[in-house]
Amino acid sequence: MSASFRFSSSLSPLQSRDFPKMRFFNPRIVVPNPIPFLKQTKTSHSRVVLPENVKVAASELPVTAGKPVDMAGSGGLQVDLVTETDLKENGFRSTRRTKIVCTIGPRTCEFEEIEALAVGGMNVARVNMCHGTRQWHRDVIRRVRQLNEDKGFAVAVMMDTEGSEIHMDDLNGAESAKAEDGEMWTFTVLTFDPSSCPERTITVNYDGFAEDVKFGDELLVDGGMVRFLVTEKIGPDVICQCTDPGLLLPRANLTLWRNGSLVQERNAMLPTISSKDWLDIDFGIAEGVDFIAVSFVKSAEVIKTLKSYITARSPGSQIGVIAKIESIDSLKNLEEIIKASDGAMVARGDLGAQIPIEQVPSVQKRVVQLCRKLNKPVIVASQLLESMIEYPIPTRAEVADVSEAVRQQADALMLSSESAMGQFPEKALAVLRCVSLRIEKWRREEKHLDATDPSIVSFSTPPSISEEICSTASQMANKLKADAIFVYTKTGQTASLLSRNRPDCPIFAFTPSTSIRRCLNLQWGLIPFRLDFSDDVETNLYRTFSLLKAREMINSGDLIIVVSDVLQSIQAIKVP
Repeated sequence: MSASFRFSSSLSPLQSRDFPKMRFFNPRIVVPNPIPFLKQTKTSHSRVVLPENVKVAASELPVTAGKPVDMAGSGGLQVDLVTETDLKENGFRSTRRTKIVCTIGPRTCEFEEIEALAVGGMNVARVNMCHGTRQWHRDVIRRVRQLNEDKGFAVAVMMDTEGSEIHMDDLNGAESAKAEDGEMWTFTVLTFDPSSCPERTITVNYDGFAEDVKFGDELLVDGGMVRFLVTEKIGPDVICQCTDPGLLLPRANLTLWRNGSLVQERNAMLPTISSKDWLDIDFGIAEGVDFIAVSFVKSAEVIKTLKSYITARSPGSQIGVIAKIESIDSLKNLEEIIKASDGAMVARGDLGAQIPIEQVPSVQKRVVQLCRKLNKPVIVASQLLESMIEYPIPTRAEVADVSEAVRQQADALMLSSESAMGQFPEKALAVLRCVSLRIEKWRREEKHLDATDPSIVSFSTPPSISEEICSTASQMANKLKADAIFVYTKTGQTASLLSRNRPDCPIFAFTPSTSIRRCLNLQWGLIPFRLDFSDDVETNLYRTFSLLKAREMINSGDLIIVVSDVLQSIQAIKVP
């Protein structure tokens, strides 16, 4: 299959000489009268509302004004009001490229709270199957879907499996428990009713726990957030002294260290996907989640098995499988795991409990770079803004940590407890948003464009052509200082390849599929739109220009690079 390239004659002779083999054409576009745009005003949940002086049809009123909103109103173009308003008021270059994943928990599970996160910049809502009932998670997922339907958001849902690693119980329903320095705690395999559970006693989910533990072992809770020293064993009970005090959270993971090394033997026979996980996966498939994140992945075979299972249970499903990199076993088989997956998550909390903490930054960078090379989205997670669970502002070290992840150009950052149970979920989200924007702007101002040339991933001819087209389009956009890249994609693959190249301008990804639109919302730099389009690239372009100009999202004179996976073509056009 050949690739065609088209270049607008409105460019300067110098720019035209840079690409001498390209053909030229002049587009003719009929633009309707612009529609008054919506703006964001402050309310109790920072909702998007209409200014008083704007009169529109009832179908265009947002739900916050008491009416349903027709986000696809202007001829079938679907985009959320927040993105639309941001583009109108701040322009292309102001858009945030780094995506944000928010864990939904007791603090953020109601519709209004989820909406506030979406308005604040949440791209993916994560539900953690370690906590809550399936009915609770079902309610959350359906609220996210309702929000998307009512307001035109493309918030994806990621379901995170519990995994079969050793962890504590649910603390008999308590939100947390405080372990003080020097206190004696009992970890046991026995279970108790909440009314009869002895004080400072925690049930462990692994029957062989007491047999594996030895006197003098160190027991790390939640990646070392709390640390205990094993002082005695009495039957099924392990008596421990708290040496590093802290907050104990329900179902936190437990790791054992002996003589300065991680004790791995106890986990060797545990399956990566437990029987509970399989039931949770069935639940996720039935609810139509967009991503399933697999905890403590040890090999690529686990990912392949799960993907085959999803295909068998839901043929044609778009569910992506995310490999969580959080164990030594993951690092041993890292490239194979990432190749088999649809993305990866650097779960630094549990990872830091299995490797020396000073190695975590280098592992993070390695995973981010490998995912970039293999064209897989990567999420940096765990303890990004841990202090904001209790305090309204982060530490300066946390801001520096977030900045480094953005500088490495990870696809997404993730809030865990900060948004699930923290006191300031919206403020934590705002910190990620503003830090991401500032570091991205700094990279552009300093012209720190990534000059790496990712290797060709696929060896079959069509994908190689697509990769070359996307690489060329990104280089053109950077060299010509284009305002945006438009990509028309039916599968999402071309948009993903463009994202991998990390161009300096935002990427408008147009797709007819609602599910693909949500999945693209995880990837760096993509602004996904739902739009029905034909195989005629020029017709699509004329129509898109008309729709976007009508909503004042683009302006005359904007330079646009256009890519299509239908005809595998590139065009460079100035909006008339």
